[in-house]
Amino acid sequence: MDGSAVGSTAGGPVVVAPGAVHVPGWLGVGAQRRLVEVCRRWAVGPVPIRHTRLPRGGVMSVRTVCLGWHWQPYRYTRTADDVNGARVAPFPEWLVRLGRRALVAAYRDPAAGDGYRPDTALINFYDDRARMGMHQDKDERSGAPVVSLSVGDSCVFRFGNTESRGRPYTDVELASGDLFVFGGPARFAYHGVPRVLPGSGNPATGLARGRLNITLRVTGLPG
Repeated sequence: MDGSAVGSTAGGPVVVAPGAVHVPGWLGVGAQRRLVEVCRRWAVGPVPIRHTRLPRGGVMSVRTVCLGWHWQPYRYTRTADDVNGARVAPFPEWLVRLGRRALVAAYRDPAAGDGYRPDTALINFYDDRARMGMHQDKDERSGAPVVSLSVGDSCVFRFGNTESRGRPYTDVELASGDLFVFGGPARFAYHGVPRVLPGSGNPATGLARGRLNITLRVTGLPG
């Protein structure tokens, strides 16, 4: 998959908070369909998609597969020791290029992607009942922006503050093809997905039901 053929900004950036930007319709239907295809391949291995088990025994309702580095609460490793011990699939260069283009589109700055080199992706699949509680993405040793791409059913994305899980927060509807970037002062803001909107996606993407969320991150880890 060639990242140069992916981005297609249909809507202008909407600033949700300083450093947090929503770009509606950034991915065209063809690009979304190709993402669905590659995510299906990643989902079968070398580390299969799974419900992540939390340290206190709870199980996340979303299913997750990782690239580059494997995330498990609350650290990154090269091998999925909590699944099958295998090394995760490599992080492809076209996703690096896509992440750089996403920053340029979100921040409207041709230099915004300079030096940005994501090295891990968390790919979450939400079925109709899946949710994501308010949390911070803070297991990385880097303050580089997080790039989030949505495909499939729309969701309510709750973007909060950096101090607590409570108010103030803003609810944003993320639809298929939307881009959301958070960096700078918003990098460690709490965020979550209180609900998915079943049946709101476009079957032409190849995803008849559910939502895919691909987040690109810089771990800041050596090697």
